[in-house]
Amino acid sequence: MEITLTTPALLFPALSLLLLAYTNRFLALVNIVRTLKTQYKTTHSPHLIQQIHNLRRRVEMVRNMQAVGVGSMLGCVLAMFLIYAGFNSAGAVVFGGSLLALLVSLGMSLYEIQISVVALQIELNDLEENEEQRLAHQA
Repeated sequence: MEITLTTPALLFPALSLLLLAYTNRFLALVNIVRTLKTQYKTTHSPHLIQQIHNLRRRVEMVRNMQAVGVGSMLGCVLAMFLIYAGFNSAGAVVFGGSLLALLVSLGMSLYEIQISVVALQIELNDLEENEEQRLAHQA
């Protein structure tokens, strides 16, 4: 398969949107962390500690997803330069590496989503426990 200069360029819109989505995830996590910190200072609830540990893992995952995604974009740029300079074989190898980095980034994104489901389960469990306690006090 012959790779032309436009082949790596095709990934730019997808990578840009992906990095934007990762940045939005990061900003949402920042807001949640700040909210939980304020809540924890007033309540010292054990379930908030679980959430904070979960959020720490998620923030690290998003940071790593962004790093690998940026690496993928850098690989695309380098591949385009190599192809432009006439080093088609090297450009193809670098482009392949950039595709692998994109796959890793997407895999990490899927894992981060699974971690976020755990955070929701912690919240739902706490809600159920609070409701059970409220009903037990009424009885």
